Amino acid sequence: MPLTPLDIHNKEFGRRLRGYDEDEVNEFLDQVIKDYESIIRENKELQNQVLALQEKLNHFANIEETLSKTIIVAQEAADEVKNNSKKEAQLTIKEAEKNADRIINDSLAKSRKVALEVEELKKQASIYRARFRTLVEAQLELLSQDGWNSLDEASREAAANLDK
Repeated sequence: MPLTPLDIHNKEFGRRLRGYDEDEVNEFLDQVIKDYESIIRENKELQNQVLALQEKLNHFANIEETLSKTIIVAQEAADEVKNNSKKEAQLTIKEAEKNADRIINDSLAKSRKVALEVEELKKQASIYRARFRTLVEAQLELLSQDGWNSLDEASREAAANLDK
């Protein structure tokens, strides 16, 4: 068990004939008591400081642990958002490709339909021109026949008879 300042103060030494000077020993013991009390006070103050610093260290360790956990959670959330964004982008690309394929197929179908309609119109135009040519030729043939000349003469004679 450590000595206390009171133990030092109450210490009695035996007397001998040629012993130490009692006043000198008492002064030295008084000095030892003062220094010892000072060291004990300083030690208590240092222990209090150590406790306060330990509490701060524990507090900062808790903050560090919380921040570490928060960073891990944030990283996991960021990874999840990133993965979800990639999946969503892939789905959007697939959907766009499907729409593009559908639009291309619709356009090709319409193009084929228009091409068939154009061919049909060309055939109808060709038939129309052939019929019209035949009609015009028939009309020209009628005009070049002699019957028109006699009809023309008959109409002139009728007009001449009316004038008379």
